[in-house]
Amino acid sequence: MRQEIQDRCMRLGQYIVRTGATVRQAAERFGMSKSSVHKDVHERLRAIHPGLYAEVREILDYHHAVRHLRGGAATRLRWKLIRQSKMGFSGGNHSLEAKEWFPPDSLPRKP
Repeated sequence: MRQEIQDRCMRLGQYIVRTGATVRQAAERFGMSKSSVHKDVHERLRAIHPGLYAEVREILDYHHAVRHLRGGAATRLRWKLIRQSKMGFSGGNHSLEAKEWFPPDSLPRKP
């Protein structure tokens, strides 16, 4: 494996561990496709640095476990904003606080 690919895998792994980023967020940050990030951190990183791979895997497993909750929260927010706009609530900021997106009891605890 070329050295630049190994370096990229290490940078991706360290970024995910440091920030808790998802594959999608890492792909956007590094200007790569999600499939390339996935291959780098799931296949290549395992061979290059098993310890870092284990840390990354733990974070990505957590994201996998809660993804259905995030999707549901986004849909809930979308429909809430649609209902507000149809009811004539045009003033003010329509952004919701993070606690409205993910009530504390709705997400599993991070390992």
